Amino acid sequence: MTGKSGYRPKRFAVIGAGPVGGIVAAFLARGGYEVALCDILTAPLESALDPGIIIEGADTLQARVAKTTTRVDELIDDRPDVIFIAVKATALSLLASALESFVAGGRYVVSWQNGVDTELILAKHLGAESVMRAVINLGCVPLGPSHVRIAFHHRPHYIQELAPESRDAAVGICGVLTECGLDTSHTDKIHDMVWRKAILNACMNPLCAITGKTMGEVINDPILFSLVDSLIKEGVAVARANEVSLGANFYPYCINYIRKAGHHKPSMLQDIEAGRRTEVDFINGKIVEYGAQAGMATPYNTMIRGIVKALETKR
Repeated sequence: MTGKSGYRPKRFAVIGAGPVGGIVAAFLARGGYEVALCDILTAPLESALDPGIIIEGADTLQARVAKTTTRVDELIDDRPDVIFIAVKATALSLLASALESFVAGGRYVVSWQNGVDTELILAKHLGAESVMRAVINLGCVPLGPSHVRIAFHHRPHYIQELAPESRDAAVGICGVLTECGLDTSHTDKIHDMVWRKAILNACMNPLCAITGKTMGEVINDPILFSLVDSLIKEGVAVARANEVSLGANFYPYCINYIRKAGHHKPSMLQDIEAGRRTEVDFINGKIVEYGAQAGMATPYNTMIRGIVKALETKR
C-alpha cells in the first residue's frame, strides 16, 4: 500500500554510517536530497564526503552526502525533517534520550533497524506521534569505510507510523525513498512484518555467528538445518501465541528466502568477528521474552541466545 501524501520532506539525516545507514544515505543523496550523516567513527564519515558512499552488488551507485558529524546535537541543530536511525538496537536508549529536543515542530524519526520493539524505545522518549518503524529487506556487507556490497535486495521495504495522525508523513517518506530507487511502501501491518523478519533473523543469524558459516553453508548442512527448522517453528509458535499474523505458508517462505541469500555473512556474524555487541537480545531474546509472556518455553532460542552472549564476552 502506497497512497499519496501532501507531506514532502526535503532534508534528511542518518544516524549510523555502517552498511545499512550508508545505503539509505546514498540513495537519498543520489536522489538530490540534502543528507547529513552521523557516526562516532570518523573514517566512514570522511569517505562519505569524498569519494562518497560506494554501493555495489545487487545495486550499484556512488553518492556524496552534504554534511557529516560525530555529534548528535550538531545534527539536531541542522534541523532535518526526518532522521533515520541505523545504529545497533543496543544503543537506542542512550540515543533516544539525546534526540528528545529534536522532535518538536513536526519532525520524524524512523527506526531503520533489525529487531523487535526498537520503535517502542524511541517512542518512550520521543512520543509515538514522532516515531515510525521500518522493515528492511536486504542483506549487506561492509567492504571498507562507506563502501558496501548489497548481497541481496528484496524490494520493497516498508514503513508505518506509530500514531494515526502521522500517517500522511509516513506515506510521504515512502514516496521520497521510492523516487530515489529505494522502493518503500506504506503498510498498516508493520508489527506482523517485524515479527516475520525477526523469525528469519532468529533462525539464521545466531547459527552463523556461532559457527562462522555463511547462510548458504548453514542451510546446506543437514545438522545445522535441523536447528534452523526448530528455531523457525519455535518462533512461529511464540508469534501465534501473541496473536501475530505471519500469513499463509510462512515456513516455506522462510526457507526460500534463506536459500536466496547464498553465501552471505549476516550482521550478527560480522559483529562477532569484529568484536562488537550483537543484537541477539532484540531478536532471539525477544522471542524468549514474548514466549514467557504467553507462558511458553523457548528452549532453542534461550540456548542460542546464551551461546551468542557467551561469545560476546570473549571479545
